[in-house]
Amino acid sequence: MFVEILLALCLLGAAAVFVAPDRHAGQLAFGISLAPLLVSLYMYLAFEGSGNALLGGEIAYERFAEWLQFGPYAVNYHVGLDGISLPLVVLSTALTSLAILSAWTPIDARQSEFYGLVLLLEGSLVGVFAALDFVLWFVFWEAVLIPMYLLIGVWGGPRRKYAAIKFFVYTNIASLVMFIGYIALLFGLGGAVSATSMPAIAEALRAGQLGYLGTPAFGVGPDVLAMAAFLAMFVGFAVKVPIVPFHTWLPDAHVEAPTPVSVLLAGVLLKMGTYALLRFNFTILPEQAAALAAPIAAVAVISIIYGALLALAQQDLKRVVAYSSVSSMGYVILGLVAYTVYGVGGATFQMVAHGLISGLLFMTVGVFYNATHTRMIGDMSGLATRMPVTAAVFLAGAFAYMGLPLMAGFMGELFVFLGAFESTVLPAAPLFTAAAMFGIVIVAGYLLWAMQRSLFGPFRLETDYELGRAPLHDIAPLVVLVVLIVALGVAPDLIFEMIRDATLDVIDFPFGGDVQ
Repeated sequence: MFVEILLALCLLGAAAVFVAPDRHAGQLAFGISLAPLLVSLYMYLAFEGSGNALLGGEIAYERFAEWLQFGPYAVNYHVGLDGISLPLVVLSTALTSLAILSAWTPIDARQSEFYGLVLLLEGSLVGVFAALDFVLWFVFWEAVLIPMYLLIGVWGGPRRKYAAIKFFVYTNIASLVMFIGYIALLFGLGGAVSATSMPAIAEALRAGQLGYLGTPAFGVGPDVLAMAAFLAMFVGFAVKVPIVPFHTWLPDAHVEAPTPVSVLLAGVLLKMGTYALLRFNFTILPEQAAALAAPIAAVAVISIIYGALLALAQQDLKRVVAYSSVSSMGYVILGLVAYTVYGVGGATFQMVAHGLISGLLFMTVGVFYNATHTRMIGDMSGLATRMPVTAAVFLAGAFAYMGLPLMAGFMGELFVFLGAFESTVLPAAPLFTAAAMFGIVIVAGYLLWAMQRSLFGPFRLETDYELGRAPLHDIAPLVVLVVLIVALGVAPDLIFEMIRDATLDVIDFPFGGDVQ
């Protein structure tokens, strides 16, 4: 029942906020958002699941009910959580509450609609991570697009309509490509499955029950079908991640979106893509993933280095953080294709770590912008003397991104590097790992450059107002995120133990993967 309680709290809360007066909408939305957060924390503390939800594990908080018939296939309401999805649910509820709190300063128009859409977005995100039926999952997956499109298009910057439409078109076309790939697999399984249940389809595919799509004389054989479906799903999810060369929608969306929306976009929505890659591509089609291990690893490394170089070239502080997400998601892809416990587990840990760190940096940039009304690095200097607490938090977030020990970013990257280096599936694994590690040097370069120009030196920003201390509701979310980042860096087993348990079955396949 807990997943249903989460969904109900988000959706009913959104409805309540929609009809609330603007002057009370922010406080009401924050209060309502604490309820899903507390429920998700209780679910985390009481978690007793084991194994992988798609591969016969003991699913926690499972709920199953008949829904409708889709031709010969039953579509069921089937939800549940394992050690991979539960940390992402907690991340979603935590960042939503903090994003709402950080929105009190910049959002001053149509507040009830804004906060209602944020809560609607939260409910859709919970559904994406909890759904275990493909049709149900796809409904939540597409539902995420609606509030995010409106949040960018209505409350964004001068080019908000362009950015919102670009985001919607890119991700919607990608969803169509992915949908075609997955449905082709479903039809190729024929009578081996009678429902759109994701665990049933994963079991049938791993058991080698994929047949011809069509007839043996005129159809597509199982090997070709599996590879074509893998590529279609990979491209569809890669746009959502995004990785090079499908990343061009992301900087526009981030720059035009209001800061709280950027927090959710980078912190959670990008994880939808990597989560789906893990669930679909790397769990149900491991042989195809292994066959393409070298090209996938090359794409991951290119994303790491190219994303970091793009960040190095930016003058807008928000664009710097936006392009750094492209680089960070490359580490996740590299970990997934390694097919080791530390690789796949580290990739999942990195999803959570990046969500916290990117959320922290975007919030900090937002606080700077609220005070200075500029994000251009060349226009800033000496902010550390005028806004010392916010500057200290930005330093902490930057160091976490660079992989400073005792912070979550360090542990995520360390797990990925250990897993990638010892991979038996990835050819020339040490070389790919070394190339990915070089990306950290570039990350340090652009972050140190940005901090040196914006935080230190003489204060020269010409304003008609005095820069004062940021209000408490702007600083409090930053402090909470720093505490969480340090907590996961000092004690990664807070989530890594459950993640590791859920990844063991993923890497245990017959063509050469082994548990390391």
